[in-house]
Amino acid sequence: MRVNADFSRCESNAVCMGVAPEVFMVGEDDFLYILDERPGEEARDKVVEAVRRCPKQALSIQED
Repeated sequence: MRVNADFSRCESNAVCMGVAPEVFMVGEDDFLYILDERPGEEARDKVVEAVRRCPKQALSIQED
């Protein structure tokens, strides 16, 4: 699994970070950072939830 973000759509509202802080971080500069583009299967449920809850639908998962 690979996590992708469309940074042109992202508003850095940190919903994803609240769901999966080990994968997503909004820095002090108000930009989203993907800390782990290829999280392990143990993080799948959290990542799927973060993608689902993104208000701007800026996140997606690409299956390997």
